[in-house]
Amino acid sequence: MKMKRIDSINVIPFIDIMLVLLVMVLTTATFVKTGLIPVDLPEAKGTATEHKPSELKLTIKKDGTLLVGENEPVSIEEFEQKVVAGGHEMTVVLYSDKEAAFQNFVGVMDVLKRLGHEQLYIVTDKQ
Repeated sequence: MKMKRIDSINVIPFIDIMLVLLVMVLTTATFVKTGLIPVDLPEAKGTATEHKPSELKLTIKKDGTLLVGENEPVSIEEFEQKVVAGGHEMTVVLYSDKEAAFQNFVGVMDVLKRLGHEQLYIVTDKQ
């Protein structure tokens, strides 16, 4: 009786495993992309208001003028008082003209550092 020589590898189980892994990756891809699992939330009559930390918009103009909010000129001391009044949870959003003196930017950063305020966003243009 002649023995059959086995010199090949059966790749069908390997392909089956790879297809199962592919299906798992494709089904979880939407979860990874959004970071949320879609859920229909129940409704309630009473709703809690969502607490959003306040935001202080500061603009440094080309001539060095500091503006808070919508075009309200302030001095550096008044800016410091507004930051103290807003607390550490308030976010400072800084808009600075690219041709403004760097000293004005340093003055604002000095106030924030002295107060230990870390919530700061600096707005720039994309190139």
